Amino acid sequence: MSALARVEVVAAFWRKARGGEVGPGDAVTLARVFEFDLWGGSVRPPRFATVPATTRVLDEAARLVPAHGLRAYDAVQLASAVTARAVDPEVRDFACFDAILRHAASATGFTVIPP
Repeated sequence: MSALARVEVVAAFWRKARGGEVGPGDAVTLARVFEFDLWGGSVRPPRFATVPATTRVLDEAARLVPAHGLRAYDAVQLASAVTARAVDPEVRDFACFDAILRHAASATGFTVIPP
């Protein structure tokens, strides 16, 4: 995932808290669990690999926006996956729930999860 997700995911938790969908304590817990998954700890390694937002990734994201009608952060996420796959062809899965991003990831050759 893009290293930018560190901010994007935590912002989403707090947006849910501001909207009353989760309580502030839940937002704190969700953010802490996400950070633990992101960085790992003494008892387990990180659950995610992050891709820096390099010029290469941003150039790919800019190409993906008009090709698939993506929002900026969605394009950066998909471009990060494309960049990771260029380094490691075993990168085949793309996890998301947004319908437009799911379609773009599938069209780009990823297996979208959940199915």
